[in-house]
Amino acid sequence: MKQNYRHRLALALLPAATLAAACAPTATTTSTAPAPAAIGSNPFFVESTLPYHAPRFDLIRNEDYQVALEEGMRQQLAEIDAIAKQTAPPTFENTIVAMEKAGALLTRVSKTFGGVFGANTNDTLQKIQEIEAPKLAATNDAIYLNDQLYQRVKSVYDRRQSSDLNPEQLALIERYNRDFVRAGAQLSEADKTRIKAINQEQSKLSTDFTNKLLAGTKVGALVVDNPSQLAGLTDDEIKTAAEAAKQRGLTGKWVVPLRNTTQQPSQAELTNRATRQKLFELSTLRTARGDSNDTKSTIRRMAELRAEKAKLLGYPNWAAYVLQTQGAKTPENAIKLLTDLVPPATARARTEAADMQKLIDSQNGGFKLQPWDWQYYAEQVRKAKYDLDESQIMPYFELNNVLQNGVFFAANRLYGLTFKERHDIPVYSPDVRTFEVLDANGQPLALFYFDYFKRDNKQGGAWMDQFVDQS
Repeated sequence: MKQNYRHRLALALLPAATLAAACAPTATTTSTAPAPAAIGSNPFFVESTLPYHAPRFDLIRNEDYQVALEEGMRQQLAEIDAIAKQTAPPTFENTIVAMEKAGALLTRVSKTFGGVFGANTNDTLQKIQEIEAPKLAATNDAIYLNDQLYQRVKSVYDRRQSSDLNPEQLALIERYNRDFVRAGAQLSEADKTRIKAINQEQSKLSTDFTNKLLAGTKVGALVVDNPSQLAGLTDDEIKTAAEAAKQRGLTGKWVVPLRNTTQQPSQAELTNRATRQKLFELSTLRTARGDSNDTKSTIRRMAELRAEKAKLLGYPNWAAYVLQTQGAKTPENAIKLLTDLVPPATARARTEAADMQKLIDSQNGGFKLQPWDWQYYAEQVRKAKYDLDESQIMPYFELNNVLQNGVFFAANRLYGLTFKERHDIPVYSPDVRTFEVLDANGQPLALFYFDYFKRDNKQGGAWMDQFVDQS
């Protein structure tokens, strides 16, 4: 159960996903060891022999995740129980280091599952997530709300300045103590019981929200009957829309899938205002249509539980709880930062809106600028005022050119890093490319999994995660 601040050995997924739940069963939940046959055929039960212990995606099957998660939780709880119940006085080695080493199997499978669930999910993985997320949350509670274990951690923490610990060790024990306190280790048994119930419900709601958002994004795609409705898109983009429709069984139609952002890239190109409006509304209402993918009640309940949990832990609200460990530290600081930005941002937006409205009026548009018009007319203003046409710039931003001559070039100039593509590392999707990262002396540092294309089964966003931590 390594602390998250430590360096990463094998980097993963760009973009990728984080694990949607904490760690597994309640203190009263029991899990039996899997049958020997299941262990023998499951690649998670042995450490990968690939470079950097990279996941064996050439061997992993969907059903392997659940078996390994269950056994990983069982092993971790047994290891933690042994640490908590040992009779030797608590020390950094027998408590903190021991906790760092605990849960190796669970860490291995949960990191891999989390990445694949976010980047290349399917019905089976979603079902596993629904089943295992509450168990993972309960396991996390069984650790961080274990008073016997916390007293050992607190003992090491209280004596940290008089111990012969180096700065990294001091930072680690301080992080552990903080995490225990923030999880509720100092609460009464009654409040701990309520925290556990909240965490259980939150884990289910989080999974529910993720699945609904993914499904809502998929079914919310723009579908048109005539390519003229997509006027302004390039021929290649229209062909892509036709292929997307064909893949969905909508022969004779054209489909523009939604991106994860509110504004859609196509809105800057579509000349048909009605199409722009429809695309904008599909995007903004993707999980607010009152259908099976509607998340309003889910979000409302999540907010209620967060507020209750924050108060139980001694915070006025959830923002105060979250920001305590972030750069802003307090909601007041965060609000001040945003408030200070409002006047200049508003003034700039009004100036840009006025320029766009002038252009609309000069073209006898006969309408007031609306949100679905913004990107389109912003592009038109740029062309008119600055002779800047983004369509002429885009060829310079071809993916491989950006990767090799942008990202990798900058990393080399700043940090001396070089990147060597590896074709012998198994991946979870044909879209994924893998690069070995080398330092300035040519010594290997990490593997970098680059997953750049949007997929219907992939969570959007500029996120990344790791498959393997530095040991």
